[in-house]
Amino acid sequence: MSSQDYKFEGWLAEDASAANGTMKWKEFEPKEWEETDVDIKVTHCGICGSDLHTLRSGWGPTDYPCCVGHEIVGIAVRVGSKVQNGIKVGDRVGVGAQGESCLGRKGHCEECASGNERYCGKHFAGTYNGTFLNGGKSYGGYALYNRSPAHFAVKIPDGLSSAAAAPMLCGGATTYTPLKEYGCGPGKSIGVIGVGGLGHFAILFAKALGADKVVAVSRKANKREDALKLGADVYVATDDDENWAQEHDRSLDLIVSTVSSSKMPLAQYVSLLKVGGTFVQLGNPEDGALTIPAHILIMRGVKLGGSLIGSPHDLREMLQLAADKQLKPWVEERPMKDANQAIQDMTDGKARYRYVLVNDW
Repeated sequence: MSSQDYKFEGWLAEDASAANGTMKWKEFEPKEWEETDVDIKVTHCGICGSDLHTLRSGWGPTDYPCCVGHEIVGIAVRVGSKVQNGIKVGDRVGVGAQGESCLGRKGHCEECASGNERYCGKHFAGTYNGTFLNGGKSYGGYALYNRSPAHFAVKIPDGLSSAAAAPMLCGGATTYTPLKEYGCGPGKSIGVIGVGGLGHFAILFAKALGADKVVAVSRKANKREDALKLGADVYVATDDDENWAQEHDRSLDLIVSTVSSSKMPLAQYVSLLKVGGTFVQLGNPEDGALTIPAHILIMRGVKLGGSLIGSPHDLREMLQLAADKQLKPWVEERPMKDANQAIQDMTDGKARYRYVLVNDW
């Protein structure tokens, strides 16, 4: 199939009002084709919280018009002659949040050379709302087709449905990568702050990696049953459980925080760590900066850090683990034509716990 056989069309945000459900279906011009690229016929695309932030320019000015969606699964319909990762026409592939780094360019950075492309210090193009090194603009997966550098596309393993795989490509990777990096496994007690799109993945992957105990923490008690069904061993509702911080003091080796609020009780959360434990922040608040709880960090010798998405190697490893363990993320499929309503439902907190847009081919 050649590039003349199909058009690139999708849901375009023209201004910040798009977050209220005013995206418009239009044709767009993808990046100029390079022989290191892949064109994907999109079958599924997860709705990520990052999409909502970007639609409303919450993390800074968005380069409108913008087509969001960086949890893309589909069929490779065109593969460049210089693609080296084994992807072939007809393969089921996925693309996550990163579209390009400086890898492969003269003098590429140390991070890219070591397989840590997500922290490239010279060039980072998002799968949408970014600019590629050839000057082209990146458009995401709320669309019929997607064009991306093939280095950041990964094959979807057999045994893993496209609907399950799609939200793993950002939401899943964002939680899997720090869990793996900071030693989640047998003998470890893991805390998950926030039971939502990211948090539900954190529970699933913490258990899949063999954690002895997973403690899910949310504000209200209404997600207790869900968290326990997902595999959590303990549920803490901070608004409803009295003395929760004292009861779980010094009980966790690692905490991953998926919430995006500067108002979170960070000092109390950090107090749940054992001496030498690690707190990893994943959510990026729009409403201000987090205040570092210096006293507890010092007195407990704990570490406070962050983590960003996953590199292609992380994605492949995560997807294979999900296939091997037959993980079942909680997803609801929505027709691509209903994307405007789906993002409003996502904003209103109705998702349990991820929406996946599906093209009706």
